[in-house]
Amino acid sequence: MYQLPFDIHNCAQDCGKACGANLAKCPTYQKLPDPLKEVCQQSLHLLQYLHAFPLDEYGIPEYYEQVDRGLKGKKNLNLIYRTNDDLFVHILANPEDVRDFYIPIEPSLTNSFDDMLDEIEQRLADYVEELEGITDSGKRVEVVMNIVDRLVTVRNSGGTPVKTGTGGDNKGRSKGRFSLTGGGRSSKNKMVLTNIQYHSLRYLLRRKLEGLGVLDPMIVDTNIEDISCSGLGNIFVEHKLFGGLRTSIGFEEHSDLDKFVIQLAESIKHPVTFREPCVDATLPDGSRINIVYGADVSKRGSNFTIRKFSQTPLSVIELIQFGALDYEMAAYLSIILQEGMNVWVSGETASGKTTLLNALTTFIPPESKIVSIEDTPEVQVPHHNWIRGCTRGSEKSSESSAVSMFDLLKASLRQRPNLIIVGEIRGVEGAIAFQAMQTGHACMSTFHAASVSKLIQRVTGNPINVPKTYVDNLNVVVITQMVRLPNGKPGRRITSVNEIVSYDSVSDSFSFIEVFNWNPVNDTFHFRGMNNSYLLEYKIAPKRGLPHERRREIYKVLRHRAEILRRIHEKKMDDFYEVYGILSKASREGQFK
Repeated sequence: MYQLPFDIHNCAQDCGKACGANLAKCPTYQKLPDPLKEVCQQSLHLLQYLHAFPLDEYGIPEYYEQVDRGLKGKKNLNLIYRTNDDLFVHILANPEDVRDFYIPIEPSLTNSFDDMLDEIEQRLADYVEELEGITDSGKRVEVVMNIVDRLVTVRNSGGTPVKTGTGGDNKGRSKGRFSLTGGGRSSKNKMVLTNIQYHSLRYLLRRKLEGLGVLDPMIVDTNIEDISCSGLGNIFVEHKLFGGLRTSIGFEEHSDLDKFVIQLAESIKHPVTFREPCVDATLPDGSRINIVYGADVSKRGSNFTIRKFSQTPLSVIELIQFGALDYEMAAYLSIILQEGMNVWVSGETASGKTTLLNALTTFIPPESKIVSIEDTPEVQVPHHNWIRGCTRGSEKSSESSAVSMFDLLKASLRQRPNLIIVGEIRGVEGAIAFQAMQTGHACMSTFHAASVSKLIQRVTGNPINVPKTYVDNLNVVVITQMVRLPNGKPGRRITSVNEIVSYDSVSDSFSFIEVFNWNPVNDTFHFRGMNNSYLLEYKIAPKRGLPHERRREIYKVLRHRAEILRRIHEKKMDDFYEVYGILSKASREGQFK
């Protein structure tokens, strides 16, 4: 399962016994810089990993408590960063491939604990009555850990029982202190473990009982966007800073991969079978997972892809900081949304559509009632008056139990929302969305199309089949793309913002205005709609009481909003909910009207 890109030094397996007791005698420890020494004192399994790592060949890794965007584009990577109290990640340059290595450093990495884990699980069977009636998974895990403490004796390298601490709880930093039930008296019925063995055993049990096994380090790493197993071989990840990486975890046999996929599917209560080999589901943390089981439908073997879910969405200020859009574009979109215009964010896969849609929700008036409709929960709205609808798949025995996007969208029309957000328009729900727009309900959605022309083709064709005369109910189409920047690096950009004006039945053509576009030469945005915006001048200005001869005063409002966003950015107030709070207060005080 573990496929390290280097050979493990033999001394690594004895590190916990010898060096863990007396770091002053550890030759590896003495080579480390002070930041790494301090961390190794608290996490001996990291020192054990560094024993295994050929320092003389690769050099001593740099250590970071957290990584940030300042490391983006760094060459010849050899760094370690912490992901939580017990887990670390080693990013190592790969001279033979464009993808560098992503090596999770777990307490169990450099030793095999399979036999020990099997034995403790057999012993836990004798305590099954203590687990009866416990339905809460967290409580159940804690009971299991307490039983484990009664089954083991922990000794240091000198054979002395360890008595201090409150248990090597994997949720808190252990600092080398572990519990011992029984006051240190050894017994032939107890398993005698070293500190590292004890800590590793608890980690593996907790990972097995409430986690996703070997995927856990990647799940808890907030820098990971996607986890992909394409069949036999290594698992790959998409890192926010270091791009595509090859992990040190993989599968060499179809039987091992199939077994893992079956266990993974069962753990999320969406089992796969030969009859039903494909599963789309949501993980407990909100991440989206797709599983395909069996070599008969996937020739390289079973595969799965996890699209990570971020607990706190990126704010519009952060997207400006990353260069996805500029202040004027954000100000324009804020006016459009505040005035109840219909906006779709369109683009190719992984172009940042949902990220942008979430960020733009902070511009929706704070008093609004919002209904969101999705098959996989990804939309995040900061408003309190928010109804979140999700589809429900049918049971195998009863198709009537299914609740589709179409059903939820019809129901939302009776809930008197100020705004309906559809996670993604794919099929017949598109026609209902346009019916909602026709009756005055503001709508936002994402859509898979790389241009306005392609979007219109898909919307008016099968299976959506929206009448062409309805299309101009969609006011704004924002096109997002993954592009190559002038410095050669990839980046996500809003490449155009377009206003749909009308449909001419005589020429069977649509007219639309490109109000913003992206210049790929110098990575800037051009406001082509300045003094030429159909929506601002002929839709929004009259709603704001501006007569025709003063309609261009609306651009002063836009510039004022752009300046407010600039000041928010300069004050480094960029958290999603913080930005929403600031804009809500500014709206109440008349500063963002």
